[in-house]
Amino acid sequence: MQKSPISTLIEIAESASDEAAKRLGKTIHAHGETEKQLSLLLQFREDYQQRFQDGASKGLSTAQYRNFQSFINKLDGAVDGQKLVVRDAEHKINLARNQWQESEKKRLSYNTLNNRAQASLQRKETKRDQKQTDEHAARSFFYKR
Repeated sequence: MQKSPISTLIEIAESASDEAAKRLGKTIHAHGETEKQLSLLLQFREDYQQRFQDGASKGLSTAQYRNFQSFINKLDGAVDGQKLVVRDAEHKINLARNQWQESEKKRLSYNTLNNRAQASLQRKETKRDQKQTDEHAARSFFYKR
């Protein structure tokens, strides 16, 4: 039996929607990983800052002070860079979510069209059946007379 064109469209739309949902899931997972990395960097910076303060309270040489400050500045740069990565991942989530929503909208519209066509076909069959029943009843009535 050959598929109707709408059935083919529905299958294609379902496949596209499934793929879009998978991409969305992957981008959400990737975003979570970027946030974990940012959290680790922030924790490491906080720990290093605490070590710096502990060292400063005990007395640091000028070279040690410069090394601590230089490394903290590098950590701040890494944190800023990671924040950009997190924002980029959030943007990718929004794009993937929009793509998924569009593919879902298309899939649902095809299903609606198919349901309407099925309902129309069902109404036509019901009318035809009713007409046959009416004709049969009329013939029966006519022949009984």
